[in-house]
Amino acid sequence: MSTRYRVLRYDQRGHGLSEVVAGPYDFPMLIDDVLGIWGELGVKRSHWIGLSIGGMIGYGLGVHHPDRLHTIIACDSRPDAPPEYAAYFQSRIDKARIYGMEGVVESTIERWFTPETLAANPPVLDRVREMIRTTSLAGHEGCCEALKTLSYGLDLHRIPVPTLLLGGDKDKGAPPHFLAEGARKIPRGEHVVIPDAGHISALENPAAVLAAIESWLERHPDA
Repeated sequence: MSTRYRVLRYDQRGHGLSEVVAGPYDFPMLIDDVLGIWGELGVKRSHWIGLSIGGMIGYGLGVHHPDRLHTIIACDSRPDAPPEYAAYFQSRIDKARIYGMEGVVESTIERWFTPETLAANPPVLDRVREMIRTTSLAGHEGCCEALKTLSYGLDLHRIPVPTLLLGGDKDKGAPPHFLAEGARKIPRGEHVVIPDAGHISALENPAAVLAAIESWLERHPDA
């Protein structure tokens, strides 16, 4: 895609090469990070593509800063956190505090990927394991705290820009029927199911995800 578009990627606060900042984090804070990056780089408007928490940030941008967006593509991203979802992330926080990040590696892999991918155990899984393992405790906990407070479900009707919700057909955290319901609440929302994929659809079926994204951007070049 970088041959056709100016692509900007960044590491979430507390993740990758970004600064480790003590939490808790919340979505207004994560959205401010994006606006700060765009401000530094002179980005006035952009298409937004985010997976999981990245797509959730996209919902927040769509609700509160739609003038900064052409479109949103939210991949495997639910818009709110019911009690059982919030409890899951609290359990991750608790487990990581006791056992370190190593303690949440395998349970996360099992939640994110399909049984078929787990059985095949391709090399990409080891790269994901290392990504989880090397994430800072503060970054992990901060984002888990943000995920516990996710609450854009009742505001989806306020997103005016074209919005694509796509997700794996076997995603446990953001199942297809849930994303389809979310898309119906957004005035210009659409939903695409990615076959043979779980929560990290871009890794399990990259060809289908790329095709959906490219088709969307061709239909909405500067919506």
